[in-house]
Amino acid sequence: MDLFTSLAKKITGKDQTIVFPEGTEPRIVGAAARLAKDGLVKPIVLGPAAKVDSVAKDLNVDLTGVQVLDPATYPAADKQAMLDALVERRKGKNTPEQAAKMLEDENYFGTMLVYLGKADGMVSGAVHPTGDTVRPALQIIKTKPGSHRISGAFIMQKGDERYVFADCAINIDPDADTLAEIATQSAHTAKVFDIDPKIAMLSFSTKGSAKGDMVTKVQEATAKAQAAEPDLAIDGEMQFDAAFVEKVGLQKAPGSKVAGHANVFVFPELQSGNIGYKIAQRFGNFEAVGPILQGLNKPVSDLSRGASEEDVYKVAIITAAQGLEA
Repeated sequence: MDLFTSLAKKITGKDQTIVFPEGTEPRIVGAAARLAKDGLVKPIVLGPAAKVDSVAKDLNVDLTGVQVLDPATYPAADKQAMLDALVERRKGKNTPEQAAKMLEDENYFGTMLVYLGKADGMVSGAVHPTGDTVRPALQIIKTKPGSHRISGAFIMQKGDERYVFADCAINIDPDADTLAEIATQSAHTAKVFDIDPKIAMLSFSTKGSAKGDMVTKVQEATAKAQAAEPDLAIDGEMQFDAAFVEKVGLQKAPGSKVAGHANVFVFPELQSGNIGYKIAQRFGNFEAVGPILQGLNKPVSDLSRGASEEDVYKVAIITAAQGLEA
């Protein structure tokens, strides 16, 4: 079953509410209207009603089922409760006056809706840089218990093939602890997408075939990830061919439950992860879905500013599926 067909089936009828802070952007309005029409999520778009309606009219789309919420006219009592909650969450790092200013930013407002349980997830980034989406999420929603950072994964799909590549978006040069956390986060992401995770910790070395600090880091990360979640199939360090090709895996890592069968690939640093997913995308004709932010208490998704309406639609489906697991 196609990835998005299976995800749509999973979220249908679950009433997942997704907030879109960039509610006057045509790509957002078009995607929200489709999501509501298809009965997949309950969209909330932020912005002045008149402007949102004007965009919808220009697009010739029906906003039935889409909640339009203007932060400027949000009920005073609800806004005060939101302000108090934000000040409390920031634990003295921001004054009430600063917090009020923060809530004028639609990304902070949308993030607070998620934090307060008025939305199950948030999708932003069509007109904002990544930092504007991620910063409020880290400050307010924060990482899951036991997590110390977030990471970014891509689902690589072609036909019946489906893999997870991480980290391809966030951590530039992760240490062993971070790399171990990326591995366990990626395993849980795989499960959301109906992938039974077999995690390969990638390197230019397989089981000590080469030496060096970069190899040692992956070896240490593998041991930490295995200790953290002993029920997961995690192995490394290993080269990509040993992880992916059964014959090579048997030769280079005999006895491994992962070698030759890996479907979750953890790259040793961002440079190789970013290059790797783009090679698979361009040379291998895989569809790269993401980045999917991992490790947050509740799902927040960052769009590319070049995202199409179709991209927004698909990322919202992913975010809703993550929300079921939160």
